[in-house]
Amino acid sequence: MARTRLGRTLPQTAGVHGVLEHSAPAITFDRVSVAYGRGKTATQALVDFNLRVAPGETVALLGPSGSGKSTALKALAGFVRPTSGSVRLGTRDVTNLPPAQRGIGVVVQSYALFPHMKVSDNVAFGLRAHRVPRSEIGGRVAEALDMVGMSAFGKRLPRELSGGQQQRVAIARALAIRPGVLLLDEPLAALDAQLRESMLGELTSLRKALPDTAMLYVTHDQSEALALADRIAVMRNARLADIDTAQGLWKRPPSSFTASFLGGANLLPCTVTRVIGTSALVSIAGAPFTAHAPQPEIGHVEWESDMAAHLCVRPHAVGLTTVGARGSFAARIVSSVWRGSTTRITLDVDDLGGIRIDADVPGHDERPVDSVVGVVLPTEGCVLVPAETTP
Repeated sequence: MARTRLGRTLPQTAGVHGVLEHSAPAITFDRVSVAYGRGKTATQALVDFNLRVAPGETVALLGPSGSGKSTALKALAGFVRPTSGSVRLGTRDVTNLPPAQRGIGVVVQSYALFPHMKVSDNVAFGLRAHRVPRSEIGGRVAEALDMVGMSAFGKRLPRELSGGQQQRVAIARALAIRPGVLLLDEPLAALDAQLRESMLGELTSLRKALPDTAMLYVTHDQSEALALADRIAVMRNARLADIDTAQGLWKRPPSSFTASFLGGANLLPCTVTRVIGTSALVSIAGAPFTAHAPQPEIGHVEWESDMAAHLCVRPHAVGLTTVGARGSFAARIVSSVWRGSTTRITLDVDDLGGIRIDADVPGHDERPVDSVVGVVLPTEGCVLVPAETTP
């Protein structure tokens, strides 16, 4: 059994990462499109979007600015109306319902607290809007504040709280109505790095304490998505590009865009020589390499000999050594940036046709720019990714 801060015991659930398995999705987007404006000047903010989220599951919508992730959340919350398609909560079609009738908890980046109301009144606002009996409101407010560790702050005004505390209050307000669906739109973006890390831990604990609540989490920060989500939906140009578990997208990215966006992978142009099962032999500037070849049944292409592809190599897996070391390729250091725990070194690999590659090495690396080193690509961990052109 799991226990919340309130001391209430919650049933453990089956499924991936503790996801509650039900026959009906908690959230369904069915070919949802959203456009602003009309005719040829219309802006397509979301195109033919399909997604199902199970009760108890957390799905992160991850993508750059303008990719459609916030528009999808707004369509679910009722803040924008789809131009086509439908949105369902459970079996209920809510496409044309106003936000107040959907029963969804929403947390936004700006907190959206009422500055003239005390914390307890902010949390109680949604309960009053849902016409919860007055006799129940006090207990529900106390429950929600306790869940986010803010019980001692009920009489304060928002301006008397830190950014992290205000975000906790915003989450408590969303939870007070006991929603089956919780939407979080860039909830940590306005916080500094230390507070963001602390709140990420709080949200992870909150997930475990709410095993029946489906969460849709919008972010452009891949670390948040990897830490919180059961599945990640990668958005690009108003469309759903890829979706899989966090580990699946990291280890077997279905596209060059996802490989690059999620983890900043090196994508080295290569030619497929042959494929046997899930093992491939590829060539880069005539040099042979082995790679994992994801199979078509999990959403990848069918590999063929002489096919152009990309070899996906994460920067942390690239090794640096002395020139001429066995299995290495000569490369020139183009730039070196110390990042605290690692140094990001960018290199031109002359022995592989001058391709550019990033390597993350531990600590503060002091090798100077323009010096020549040996680069070693891993014998394991390389994966084939389809070559693609930018749409």
